[in-house]
Amino acid sequence: MTAEDTRKSVFAAKLASPSRLADGVSDAIAAALFDGRIAPGEALPPEGEIAREFGVSKPIAREALRQLTNAGLVSTQQGKVARARALSGEPMDRIYAYAVRSSLTRLQEANEMRRVIEVGIARLAAERRDPRGLEMMRQALHDMHEDIGKPGDFTQADILFHLGLAVATGNSMIRIQMESMRSVQREVSELFSRRSNRTEADWRATVERHKAIYDAIAAGDTDLADKRIHAHFDAADIASFEVADKLGEQSS
Repeated sequence: MTAEDTRKSVFAAKLASPSRLADGVSDAIAAALFDGRIAPGEALPPEGEIAREFGVSKPIAREALRQLTNAGLVSTQQGKVARARALSGEPMDRIYAYAVRSSLTRLQEANEMRRVIEVGIARLAAERRDPRGLEMMRQALHDMHEDIGKPGDFTQADILFHLGLAVATGNSMIRIQMESMRSVQREVSELFSRRSNRTEADWRATVERHKAIYDAIAAGDTDLADKRIHAHFDAADIASFEVADKLGEQSS
């Protein structure tokens, strides 16, 4: 069996229509990435081989790879083969980062988005309790205790906790979605940590709210997990108003 024959088995889909050929090629390659037929870091076939397999021109194959690169699914460098990237929320995270830094309104909207999404995540995490996610949450709680009063380190621990929450669902798409919101979490956490009235008791209360979420999820209590993550975001909303008032005073 030739190398070309081996490659042909990777892509299950064939193009059904001559229209939007690059989209069809990129969809087929993306399906192979998501299904694990192409592993992260693995080299993709050269443009010419992709073109031959799908019966398209090299420019069409090149455009398909460009689409995948823009989506963050493939990395390309001039003169080198394209390689598959590990699936992550990084591309969307960059967009959210621009948005939350653009205005306080966008930041508040992003926090509202997090509430809507993470309440559902918490319930599913309590149902499934994937051990990998629970371990990440435990590590994050430990780090939070160690990093009280250290805004940068505390923020990283906070981000790890919420990523662990997503991983505890056992759903890779939810994990990617949570990764895409890291910039939102970072901006919110750093703003709250810079509040001049933040006391040690306030830091510890934040840790305890996270621990309460973890305990409910570890116990498999979906209703309690729902209640406790709502309480967590209620506290975040109060802090948001404090930040908004402070920024309003500075801009007036």
